[in-house]
Amino acid sequence: MPEPAAPKINGVVETCLYVDDLPRAVEFYREVLGLTPMVGNPERFQSFDAGRGRVLLLFIRGATLETMATSGGDIPPHNGEGPMHFALAIAAEDYATWRSRLQTRGVKIISETRWDRGGQSLYFHDPDGNLGELVTPGIWPNY
Repeated sequence: MPEPAAPKINGVVETCLYVDDLPRAVEFYREVLGLTPMVGNPERFQSFDAGRGRVLLLFIRGATLETMATSGGDIPPHNGEGPMHFALAIAAEDYATWRSRLQTRGVKIISETRWDRGGQSLYFHDPDGNLGELVTPGIWPNY
């Protein structure tokens, strides 16, 4: 019997970053980037609403090395080392406002890129050294 075709993937639901100081990171993502906190545990993680059906998770580095039992099943161990990268979608008309907001809040803009498809990217570091990117449509064939 032939293998069935893979069903369609509908999007990335979660992006995880690992941080050393959760309260500091939560403040940055809430106050600087304006993300709305959702569920969290101060000894393990904080989740943020990152847009329709999307979640940004901040985990304390090393706090997820053991299986975590929940009422619905187990969450396997995971972790990340070193700086990670994430990109958040923004509207093209908000690009200059985001640049100004980051600068006003003391966030150093590392680089700006204009892509061949017409999109723009603004790069910065979060307090844990993760590379953030605010990006307008027009950088990928599907975005």
